Amino acid sequence: MSEFKRYTVTSALPYANGPVHIGHLAGVYVPADIYARFLRLTHQDVVFIGGSDEHGVPITLKAKKEGVSPQDIVDRYHTIIKKSFKDFGISFDIYSRTSNKVHHDTASEFFTTLYEKGEFVEKTSLQFYDEAENQFLADRYIMGTCPKCGAEDAYGDQCEKCGSSLSAEELINPRSVISGNQPVLKETKHWFLPLDKYEDELKQWILEEHKEWKPNVYGQCKSWLDSGLFPRAVTRDLDWGVPVPLKEAKDKVLYVWFDAPIGYISATKELTPEWEKYWKDKDSKLVHFIGKDNIVFHCIIFPSMLKHEGSYILPDNVPSNEFLNLEGDKISTSRNWAVWLHEYLEDFPGKQDVLRYVLCANAPETKDNDFTWKDFQAKNNNELVAIMGNFVNRALVLTHKYFDGIVPTPQEDTDYEKEIRTEIQNIKTNLENNIKHYKFREALKNAMSITRLGNKYLADTEPWKLIKTDENRVKTILYYSIQLCALSAILAEPFLPYTSEKLIKILNIDKPDWDDANKFDIIESGHKINSAELLFERIEDEAIAAQVEKLNKTKEMNQAENNAVTPQKEIITYDDFVKQDIRIATILEAEKVAKADKLLKLVIDTGIDKRTIVSGIAKYFKPEDIIGKQVCVLVNLAPRTLRGIESQGMVLMAEDKDGSLKFISPESICANGSAIS
Repeated sequence: MSEFKRYTVTSALPYANGPVHIGHLAGVYVPADIYARFLRLTHQDVVFIGGSDEHGVPITLKAKKEGVSPQDIVDRYHTIIKKSFKDFGISFDIYSRTSNKVHHDTASEFFTTLYEKGEFVEKTSLQFYDEAENQFLADRYIMGTCPKCGAEDAYGDQCEKCGSSLSAEELINPRSVISGNQPVLKETKHWFLPLDKYEDELKQWILEEHKEWKPNVYGQCKSWLDSGLFPRAVTRDLDWGVPVPLKEAKDKVLYVWFDAPIGYISATKELTPEWEKYWKDKDSKLVHFIGKDNIVFHCIIFPSMLKHEGSYILPDNVPSNEFLNLEGDKISTSRNWAVWLHEYLEDFPGKQDVLRYVLCANAPETKDNDFTWKDFQAKNNNELVAIMGNFVNRALVLTHKYFDGIVPTPQEDTDYEKEIRTEIQNIKTNLENNIKHYKFREALKNAMSITRLGNKYLADTEPWKLIKTDENRVKTILYYSIQLCALSAILAEPFLPYTSEKLIKILNIDKPDWDDANKFDIIESGHKINSAELLFERIEDEAIAAQVEKLNKTKEMNQAENNAVTPQKEIITYDDFVKQDIRIATILEAEKVAKADKLLKLVIDTGIDKRTIVSGIAKYFKPEDIIGKQVCVLVNLAPRTLRGIESQGMVLMAEDKDGSLKFISPESICANGSAIS
């Protein structure tokens, strides 16, 4: 018996700005589906909640790029994502979306409750503002030069070239993604969740009360808590999202990380009028399935929101997985380095369970793992075909050959049959324990061990030889073999739902109950089974070669783009050009900036004055090697403060195809201050 009366199972809401790929399935949705299916099969009261996350800056950026509305973007991708999940048997009880009215209402009510309880901290701060567009800029709406590696197209929250986390204020020469203009800093007010106030209670709840969480989850939480928490904004200056329900918050929306997890609640509301028992009853168990990039939100931030709202249960477990790589490289949607689910089914129609099997067998449960097409082929041919498919086919074919498809009546059991009975009981017990503890790879091995056992049983007893001398013994062997087929259909269902359904039809039986999975009379003697069909088919080298070639072409295209010369920027007028005051200058002093690996502090003689410039060139030049170097400097660039140092200008550099930087210098020595025109 379970200690809980019911289960609330959620899976991370995918961003509705693109389709889903194998990394999503492996990291979140296959494990969540296995768990939810298992709970249903064992007669638990469970709701399995999913939906599309339809707010946030990436969606608005994509909409602007395509010249459509954000609603057009989310409508398109919500449909694609929902179909992909359905095609792969992800058995959501509801797959909702955060643009629905019920979600907007639920998120607004949640914010209001916390606001009225005085949980938020109001802060006024400076934020970048695009004067041409009359709007504040979220981090992803700002681009500039990365202060750490010098890449010119770093975003205000991250440089995708070097992977560094940034704040928009750190960017060199920031510009608005919308207008291209340099933004200004302007005051704005926002509301913050004071995570620093909750730090002690979170340490007690996670570090003391949830030591059973997976090491990767517990470890990341501990790292965050040990580093110290700080208030986190729950509102944004945007026009796409859930409006902040305050009069003084005109043109502000709830930050997507705040409203998205509330989507689990609003989807449950949409599913059933009894939604509260799944979210507020202490006898309900809440489990979040997520990827590792969402650990902080589901283990620290969302639980803080739930606890201080006051009426909700907290998650019992957050079994997060790590990342799945593809052919040794990180999956990247921007580089098209992925296996998209809808494209997979075009190339491998009807083979959903093959992918589910491979992704579960290779699940990145405790560390990043790799998907390769060769391994995909090997697991299909050497495991699904050669083990499960082979045993089922042999058992069915032999039953038809010797007994016209009629399940024979067993005679006397030998010690071998008694061992099989004991082993099946152990398999079922181990499988259940592994699923309950979120060890899905091990549970899959348990499920496959039934047909491994069956293959050994047939190989050891050789009924095709015994039929000539001991037909009664063959009756027992094939009776047990057919029972093993039925047992496999039951225990494999959470992992391979389509295969289980197909096998049940071949056996010509109603769907057995999970509780029957240690019995050996699921199919009675005298029952007529249908003709044998192959559960799986071999995948040939040609099909795999085609997939590898597709990836190779993607890699070549990415390399070509990386090596390509930067496209010409938009046309400017002569008047625009002459506004730039570029002079010859000499570097007098150079030193590294403390705690900034990519920055050098330069003292430069411009001929006009001696000034300080901070430049992101430390990766390419040693300070002692560039003293005395003549360079070109943009001297009338507005000053900016970087790492506490006021930078008064910019040293002009050329970026080569390999990303390395080169000084732009005169052919021969010039007087400092010489103008470039």
